Amino acid sequence: MGNVKLVPCLNESEIKEGQMKSVRVKGRAILIVRQTGQIFAIENRCPHMGCSFEKGILREYMIMCPCHGWKFDIRNGQYELIKEIALETYVCKIQNGRVYIEINDDV
Repeated sequence: MGNVKLVPCLNESEIKEGQMKSVRVKGRAILIVRQTGQIFAIENRCPHMGCSFEKGILREYMIMCPCHGWKFDIRNGQYELIKEIALETYVCKIQNGRVYIEINDDV
C-alpha cells in the first residue's frame, strides 16, 4: 500500500452539476467532474495524443476527448472500445464545503 493523502483541490461551490474543472494537485493534471450529484476525478490527459479533457463533451458518464473523439467513463477511467486502456481515477470526498482528492504520495 502507498502513502495516501487527502488533498484539497477546490471549494464544492466552484463546480456545478454537469460541469468540468481542471485542477493541478501534487503536480498532476486532474479533471474534476460533477455528474448526477457526485464528484469524479480523472487524469486530465488523453493517452492517445495527450490532449486535455476540459473542452471535451460530457454525456452522462462518458467524456469525449476534444482532439480525436476517444471516449472514457468518468466512473472508472475505461476507454469505451478497449477496456485495457484507462485513465487514472481518484477518489473524491467532500468535507466542510471543500472537495478533496485521495493522492498516493509514493513515487
